[in-house]
Amino acid sequence: MNPAPGRITTVPRPGPAVALGLVILCIEGYDLFILGAVGPSLLQHPDWDVTPSTLGLLGSLTALGMPLGSIAAGWAGDLYGRRLPMTISLAWLSAAMLLSAVAGTLALFGATRFLTGMGIGALIPLVTAYVSDAANPARHALQVGTATTGLAIGGIVTGVVGRTVLPEWDFRTLFLFGVIPLLLVPVVWRMVPAVVPDHPGEGPAEPVTGPAAEPEESGNRLRRLLGRQYRRSTLLFWAATFSGLVIVYGASTWLPTLMVDNGYDLSSSLEFSIAFNVGAVIGTLGAALVADRGLLKVSTIVSFLLAAVAMITLSAPQPRPLLLAASAVAGFGALGTQALVNVYVAHAHPARLRGTALGFSLGVGRVGAIVGPSYVAAVAVLISSKEAGFYAFVVPAILGALLVGLLPSDRRRPLAAPAGARAEGDVPLTR
Repeated sequence: MNPAPGRITTVPRPGPAVALGLVILCIEGYDLFILGAVGPSLLQHPDWDVTPSTLGLLGSLTALGMPLGSIAAGWAGDLYGRRLPMTISLAWLSAAMLLSAVAGTLALFGATRFLTGMGIGALIPLVTAYVSDAANPARHALQVGTATTGLAIGGIVTGVVGRTVLPEWDFRTLFLFGVIPLLLVPVVWRMVPAVVPDHPGEGPAEPVTGPAAEPEESGNRLRRLLGRQYRRSTLLFWAATFSGLVIVYGASTWLPTLMVDNGYDLSSSLEFSIAFNVGAVIGTLGAALVADRGLLKVSTIVSFLLAAVAMITLSAPQPRPLLLAASAVAGFGALGTQALVNVYVAHAHPARLRGTALGFSLGVGRVGAIVGPSYVAAVAVLISSKEAGFYAFVVPAILGALLVGLLPSDRRRPLAAPAGARAEGDVPLTR
């Protein structure tokens, strides 16, 4: 039975919400980075005739499904509650990874990567919105950021597994681990609220009434995002997400292969991939602590710039410890930056608009994820230099820093507003 309109729903506790979000995104990070880990093995496949351009296309196919998943899931999460869309997305992702493991042709494998992308695209806005709903206002960036480090932790797991079993094992075996999300379906159904909970002062929880919801709360969410109040920040968030995802998905697809091209063996390239993700975890947590002190905008700008510096460093011959450190900084500049942008989006919108805002930000920004792998591949092919692939990341990193600099600052009221605040919580960002 659906709750009556106007009923205040208990907000989920931050600790369990962060833990569940961390586990889900860890599995999702594995699914995301698996293509990069098996990239060198794919290039050596005796029957599929995979080229560097093909590898870039596979990465783009994965990213191509993400906008569909992000937009649909973000909107559905606000309208129907987080629980049902999250459960469906977990089951979808498991099925897609299983199909990848048994794919017998390159064409079928590419199709399964598209389906995997839809599942990945759906879960990120849903999990981010769910954890943001539960987060303590004073620790919002840290708690949401902690959950989003699951993507990087999943990447670390991918690197460790890949280094341990490749090239001895058939690379498709690694995709079987992607079926694990099925185990989380009953956990999600039990822990995730069936409605979108509001913090005190933000207005009543939105009932799960589907199409019967009030027009202002269902059909006009995109109109609100593009209305006078949110238009500027919405467009800037979309563009900043585009830049960030060019870096994230370009690096996740190409980092191990770029390292191999620069003279490192498969084992060494996977060590760099692990360092990349460790840096993302540590950097995101550190930046989130700073962001909770009112410096979310500054932290995000600095992380974009660090991505550019790190990629330039990686392109040149350096002592091994410095290269590992630069790879860690690049991980923070890529995954950590996008985590901060997602925190920014979640913090900038009230609960009943949060999923839609995240879904469209990630959905429209996913064009960068689609472009990223092919963009890096094109630069590497057109410019006859081993360093070209690394320099390809500098342009979107600097562009992202400039776009975030144009955003209104994050100085807005806390998520738990005092009594008397407007019901919708529509307090615009201020400069």
